[in-house]
Amino acid sequence: MSTLLPVTVACGDYDRTLALRTGEVRAEGVALNYLTLPVEETFFRMVSYREFDVAEMSLSTYVMMLGDDSETSPFVAIPVFPSRVFRHSGIYVNARSGIEAPDDLVGRVVGVPEYQITAAVWIRGLLAEHHGVPVDGVRYRTGGLHAPGRHEKVAVNPPPGVEIAAIPEDRTLADMLVTGEIDALYSARTPRPFAEGSPEVRHLFPRPHEAEAEYFRKTRIFPIMHVLALRRELYRAHPWLARSLMKAFGEAKVLAAADMDETAALRYMLPWLAEEVRRTREVMGEDYWPYGIRDNEHTLSAFLRYSHEQGLAQRSWEPRDLFAKECHGEVVV
Repeated sequence: MSTLLPVTVACGDYDRTLALRTGEVRAEGVALNYLTLPVEETFFRMVSYREFDVAEMSLSTYVMMLGDDSETSPFVAIPVFPSRVFRHSGIYVNARSGIEAPDDLVGRVVGVPEYQITAAVWIRGLLAEHHGVPVDGVRYRTGGLHAPGRHEKVAVNPPPGVEIAAIPEDRTLADMLVTGEIDALYSARTPRPFAEGSPEVRHLFPRPHEAEAEYFRKTRIFPIMHVLALRRELYRAHPWLARSLMKAFGEAKVLAAADMDETAALRYMLPWLAEEVRRTREVMGEDYWPYGIRDNEHTLSAFLRYSHEQGLAQRSWEPRDLFAKECHGEVVV
């Protein structure tokens, strides 16, 4: 009879988790069943139905579900961050809107799939802090990006002065951006009209990657999008599981980083992969995708401040408050 604890993890199909999916890395004491699903499906099924033992989860949703007492939350996270993305490139504008600079957004109508999504929290925060666009300076319209009918996964209670309204149930944000019914869009996903080369849609920042690199040089922030969350009842029954999973995910990430340096046969379909890796490390350092609390405290503090200021987090949390106490120390891999 196996003494391993069966654990089902729902997480994206990432290079940094490949070794867990293949079994090259094993979590101590765990018989791991790794499911790869679209992130929106994973979030919905975990938040609504607790379908998985462990799941990738929106950082914003997780923080909101902490309420004002983390012990009452149905989830507890470990400081493993499957998704990190700079978000200057997630701001799109209608080409005829007259929006040429960030402060031109003030007074405009801006679409966002959900007010509370992590990408939107980061975008509103960086625009307010670095570009003079206050959170209440635009009017928000929520709904599906490419399919109609999307709604907030978690109830939102915005601060006074913030206007949020749903778009018509039969419309999509991508279409409304093309027609000019919304002036701009904050989106984690690339809107289809932009990907297809529509002249009606362009980035707010003409060279977003340059803006993102400069943002990192200035702030040292590489935005965290997702955490790994355990069902609290599972964690309470097996508290050792938090540290076991953190160690295993860390080992898988180390292997993925090493694979990126292989030049005999390119691991990824990028002709200049080695040069891109070199340039990234030149700007961001060797370990530019760290796990753990210590090396992410500055980034997490900024997000938590934004979340509270934007009326999402019920209280002002400290980074350590978010994670299982077994993961408060660093895990050596």
